[in-house]
Amino acid sequence: MLATRRILIADDDLEVRRGVVDLLAPLGQEILQAETGLEALDLLRERAPIHLLLLDMHMPGCGGLEVINRIRGHFELPFICYSGNATRELESLVREAGAFAFLHKPVQPDRLRAEVVRALGQLESWKPKTRPA
Repeated sequence: MLATRRILIADDDLEVRRGVVDLLAPLGQEILQAETGLEALDLLRERAPIHLLLLDMHMPGCGGLEVINRIRGHFELPFICYSGNATRELESLVREAGAFAFLHKPVQPDRLRAEVVRALGQLESWKPKTRPA
């Protein structure tokens, strides 16, 4: 069994957030939800420590990539990104930014759960990837 960790889900789609919460609830983790990237940034500051961040790439005002860029240097945590409008360019940018995983919507539930378990299980040895110079 995994130690209890705090997971933050940032997605502007309420049904997606609810589905992810239901999917991850059996893992026994504390799950926080944000509707926007700006709300996710506030929760990162207010509810630290956050151990894993799940980010939708396309949210009004502040998308997942902007969240990643804003937290760089302030918070070192693994993040899993997903998008319904995934392109090779977006995936490349997200992977360059150090994403633990990049998933395409509709995300397969077993794949998402497996990536979350894998990320949580590797927290002790996790090191963020850095951009090449």
